[in-house]
Amino acid sequence: MSHPMTSQDGVEHPSASSPEDRPYLPAMGNPRLLRFYDAFTRLVGVRSAQWQLVAQAGIAPGHTVLEIGAGTGTVLLLAKRAVGSATVIGLDPDVQALAFARRRAVHDGLQLRLDHGYADRLPYPDGSVDRVLSALMFHHLPGAEKVAALREAHRVLNPGGSLHLVDLDGEQPGVIGRLMHRRHEHNDQAPRGDQSPADRPAALRGPETASAADVVRLMREAGFDEACAVGRRRTAAGVVRFYRAERDNPQPGTRST
Repeated sequence: MSHPMTSQDGVEHPSASSPEDRPYLPAMGNPRLLRFYDAFTRLVGVRSAQWQLVAQAGIAPGHTVLEIGAGTGTVLLLAKRAVGSATVIGLDPDVQALAFARRRAVHDGLQLRLDHGYADRLPYPDGSVDRVLSALMFHHLPGAEKVAALREAHRVLNPGGSLHLVDLDGEQPGVIGRLMHRRHEHNDQAPRGDQSPADRPAALRGPETASAADVVRLMREAGFDEACAVGRRRTAAGVVRFYRAERDNPQPGTRST
């Protein structure tokens, strides 16, 4: 990996592939609501889904684990508590969220690496990660970026490594999920003036949830083997689906690309 630059808030900015600033959909649709995010996830029953994702990943001692869309660090901290010898890395476009995650890690005495970046442009070498996690982030990506992010996850995984993803089911959003969608559509980061919703940057047009069949199709399109939906859980935000996809482990005597 390239040598990162670390800001005063402890968030690392990889120097060799420092990402451009561009629009993104923040947690809860508004940076001012960030401090309420963890309480909100507990209220709607998402915390149990985050635990389930970490358990599903089967993290082993010494593994390198990357979460894309790490936000305030809840899943990262769960993973680090579960397997203390794992190297746990979180990436997110929201520097404020990463700084919040850093403060939580320091408070809990846990070591994390937190990087500013985007899911479709990961600043990590090929085959450098054992597990990639994504928790309730996939619907934040515009349609064109979804498969690009999955391709990047495939690229950075070791042969035999796996992606573990949980996200809202686009076909069963739930009452709070529908309210969240409306709030995102009217979030105050959206461009002002005469600009219509169609003219806004894609990342600011609101969540783009996908059906289970579509998520599995995109995983396979990105190059993953044995991509499948492996479970579901009902929350106040709607039904969430769990997915698993593996990067092919080459047969003995062959070399991975």
